[in-house]
Amino acid sequence: MGHRFPRAPAECAQAIRVLTGDMATRARVRAPELIGKGGWFNTGDQQYTLADLRGRIVILDFWTFCCVNCLHVLDELRELEEKHRDTVVIIGVHSPKFVHEAEHQAVVDAVERYEVHHPVLDDPELATWKQYAVRAWPTLVVIDPEGYVVAQHAGEGHAHAIEKLVEELEAEHGAKGTLRRGDGPYVAPEPVATHLRFPGKALPLPDGGFLVSDTTRHRLVELDADGETVRRHFGTGERGLNDGGPDEARFSEPQGLAVLPDGRIAVADTVNHAIRALDLSTGVTSTLAGTGRQWWQGTPTSGPAREVDLSSPWDVAWFGDRLWIAMAGVHQLWTYDPETRAVRVAAGTTNEGLVDGPAAEAWFAQPSGLAVSADGERLWVADSETSALRWVDRDEHVRTAVGAGLFDFGHRDGAASQALLQHPLGVTALPDGSVAISDTYNHALRRYDPASDEVTTLATDVREPSDAVLVDGDLVVVESARHRLTRIRLPEEAVRVADRAHRTRRAATEIAPGALRLDVVFQAPAGQKLDTRYGPSTRLLVSATPPELLAEGSGTGTDLGRDLVLADGAAEGVLHVSAMAASCDDDPANAYPACHVHQQDWGVPVRVTADGESRLGLVLAGMDEPA
Repeated sequence: MGHRFPRAPAECAQAIRVLTGDMATRARVRAPELIGKGGWFNTGDQQYTLADLRGRIVILDFWTFCCVNCLHVLDELRELEEKHRDTVVIIGVHSPKFVHEAEHQAVVDAVERYEVHHPVLDDPELATWKQYAVRAWPTLVVIDPEGYVVAQHAGEGHAHAIEKLVEELEAEHGAKGTLRRGDGPYVAPEPVATHLRFPGKALPLPDGGFLVSDTTRHRLVELDADGETVRRHFGTGERGLNDGGPDEARFSEPQGLAVLPDGRIAVADTVNHAIRALDLSTGVTSTLAGTGRQWWQGTPTSGPAREVDLSSPWDVAWFGDRLWIAMAGVHQLWTYDPETRAVRVAAGTTNEGLVDGPAAEAWFAQPSGLAVSADGERLWVADSETSALRWVDRDEHVRTAVGAGLFDFGHRDGAASQALLQHPLGVTALPDGSVAISDTYNHALRRYDPASDEVTTLATDVREPSDAVLVDGDLVVVESARHRLTRIRLPEEAVRVADRAHRTRRAATEIAPGALRLDVVFQAPAGQKLDTRYGPSTRLLVSATPPELLAEGSGTGTDLGRDLVLADGAAEGVLHVSAMAASCDDDPANAYPACHVHQQDWGVPVRVTADGESRLGLVLAGMDEPA
C-alpha cells in the first residue's frame, strides 16, 4: 500500500526524485528532524535528535504493526542490524494506519510482540512520515553520518542493497574521519514473567486442554482445561527452524493450528515461512512445507511442499480434502495435500485488495484467520487489512460477507452491508451456522449470522483478540495483548455499542477532475537491464474503490504509464495500483544471467478538487531478490 502526499516539504521531495535513480548519485539534502508525539521506546526513556546520532549511519524504518510487509522488513533487518551494530543505528518510525495503532500502549505491545531490538519513535500524527514525504508502508530511508539523506526504498526486499550502501558509507566516512563507532542507543526493556506472551491461536484438545501458539516466545504451549496450568512446552523458545523433540525443535513466531487426518497438529510457522507438524504423542515436530525462505514473485507457486517457498502463513484449516493455508504475506490462500505432499495456490492473485469472484481472480489483503462452517460447506476467512469477513465455497468461489475495502473500518453493527470491523485476525464457526469474529483492533468479539445477514457484538474489552475456540457452549478467546485465554459465555442478546466509523489516517491526495496521468517510474538496479526476451517486461494493473470512481483507465496493461479519466461528479475514493517489472543481470558474457522480479502495490486515497494535481507519480523501486 502507498500514498503520495500532495504537499510534501519541497527539499525532501526533491531528494526523493534524485534518489530514485542510481544510488551513486547522492543528493546533499539534510535529513528532517525526527518528531513523534508518542515519544521514544527502547531507549531507557532517553529522547533523541538526529544531532545525537551524528557520526552513525541511520536507517529509518517507517512501519505500522498491522502491515505484514513491515513485519517482513523487521526480519530482513535483523542480520544487518547485528553485523553493523557498531556503525548503524536503525530507528523504527511507527506510522499508524488504523485508529488502534495510534494508541500508545498498542505500540508498546507491538514493539515487544515483534521483538524490535532498536529504538522506535511513536509518530501517531504522521509528522515525521510527512516530513520525509513517505508514500507507502514499509519505507526505508538511509541517512549518512553527516546527517544527509542518501537513499529511500519503498516496499520490502531491499536489505541486500542497503547493506552494500552501508559498506560504501563505512569506507567513505571512515576515510573522512566522520564515522563514529560504538554502542548504539538501544536499551532492552525488562522481561515480564507470564505463562504466555502474545499468544496467537488456540486449539482445543480431546481431553479438554488446549494447545496454544506462544508466538513471541517461539514455542507451543499445552495447557490444562483451566486455560492456565501449563502441562508441556514444545520448542526451545529461541527463534529458529529445527525439527525434533520438545527441547530440540525451534519455531519463529508460530500462529495457526489445525488437526490433520493422521492426528498430528499442523502449525503455521509464520516467520519461518513454513508449515510444521507436531505429534502430541511423541512431542516431535517435523516440517511439512516450506524451505525457510520467503516466497518472491517469479518463484514457483506449486510443487513438492518442501521445495516451494511460502510467505508468512498465518492460519491453517482442514477444508474438503486438503489443508488450507492463509498466506498473509502474499495475500493468497494456498493448500497442502498430504497424499501428494504438494502445495499450490488456491485463491488470490498477490494483488492486495477486496475483489470477489472465482478463486484465481479474487484479491485478498493479509488473510489471517480460517474456520470451516458447521456444515462443512464454507471456509470462513478473516481478511485483516480490508477489515473483512469473507468465505470460499466448495466450488472455490470467493465472496464477502462484511467489509468495504482497505481504507474503511470501525465498529458498527447491523446489516452486513453497512457493518464495520477493524483488522480482524480470527474466525470461529458456531453450531447454528453463524461465525464469531475476533475483531482484533476493536478489542471485541463480533458475530455474523448468514440467516439474517446481520452483525452483532458479543463482547467488548477483550484486548486484541486473535482467535477463539468453542468449548461446552462457551467461547474461549485468545486475548493476545493480555497474554491469556479468557472464557466468555455466549449472551442471550448481543452487546450494544455506539457506532464508530473510520477511514485511513493518511491524508488524501488532491487530484483535479477529469483526466489524470498515472506514471510509475522504474529504473533497473545498477548492473541490470529490463528483461524483454519473452515480450513486455512490465505490467500495470489499475482499479478503484468505488469502481465508479474511474470512467476510463482501469484494467491491466504492459505500459507503466496510463491516462485515467475520473467519472463526472466523483468526489473521493481509492486508486489501487499494482506494478511489476522484470530485469536481468546485464552481463553479455553470461549466457544464463540471474533474473529478478520487482513488484509494488499502492492504495492511494484521492479527493477530487478544482485545484488538484493532474498527474500522479509513483516509484517502483528495484529489489535484489532473484526470481
